[in-house]
Amino acid sequence: MAHADGNADGNTATTPGDRLRALLAEGELVVAPGVFDGVSAHLARRTGFRAAYLTGAGVAASGFGLPDIGLVTGSEMAERAGLVTSVLGGLPLIADADTGYGSALNVVRTVRAYERAGVAAIQLEDQTFPKRCGHLPGKEVIGQDEFLARLGAALEARTDALIVARTDARAVLGLSAAIDRASAYAQAGADVIFVEAPQSDAEVAQIAKEVDAPLLINLVQGGLTPDGGPQRLQELGYAIAIYPANLLMAAAKGMIAALQELGGTPPDVTATGIAALFQLVGLREWSAVGDAWTPPAR
Repeated sequence: MAHADGNADGNTATTPGDRLRALLAEGELVVAPGVFDGVSAHLARRTGFRAAYLTGAGVAASGFGLPDIGLVTGSEMAERAGLVTSVLGGLPLIADADTGYGSALNVVRTVRAYERAGVAAIQLEDQTFPKRCGHLPGKEVIGQDEFLARLGAALEARTDALIVARTDARAVLGLSAAIDRASAYAQAGADVIFVEAPQSDAEVAQIAKEVDAPLLINLVQGGLTPDGGPQRLQELGYAIAIYPANLLMAAAKGMIAALQELGGTPPDVTATGIAALFQLVGLREWSAVGDAWTPPAR
């Protein structure tokens, strides 16, 4: 459990990255709820969690009224990271940095900005830019070598934070290719490996068996990955489980209920799960803009 100041019991590490390293060294699954603003950060700290996850989807939706399709900038995310770490105190923050917001040069600037904001770990992914939520259709990935270059730039630029390397190849190239990429990213020096959106318990177990690295799993409410529970994840050897959508979706449902009590009508939402939340913040409208201005394929 965490003290009121956010420091884990017995954890004397002084930097954000070292505090997270100390947690991982204990060998117990780190459950990190998704936080996105001051209230959610306060609640994660005050309810005894040992770490938190800055969710890009949550920041996009709550902070800017946008769906998670690459519309929020790196500077906006870094600013929100600084706000959240100031509330969390010593509680380590694992922060979503999407694709790094551009080339290897942009990745270096992103890493520096996130470290100034006080994060413990920086998550980078191999999607094309602009990215999409990992549990939405229509994702694309860049080449493995291109991501390895960005990963190398991040590893060289960081001074304290852990680097979490995420691959979205499962949805695009299949599980085998995703595991191959995950292993390559681990061999390149990533501190934590994140294979996004496995689609069955068997896939979750196969990743744990075949990827030799500390592993992070993303459990999105209504998403593609089944949640076998913390004991099962501990047995498989996962190091971190993030729950990016639980607080945000609970807050949205609570606000809708409160508005209906005041005489409001249910919002027009046709999707379910995380996609329903994105519809509330304009996914259909933004998708229409994108479709209207996508050049025809040659």
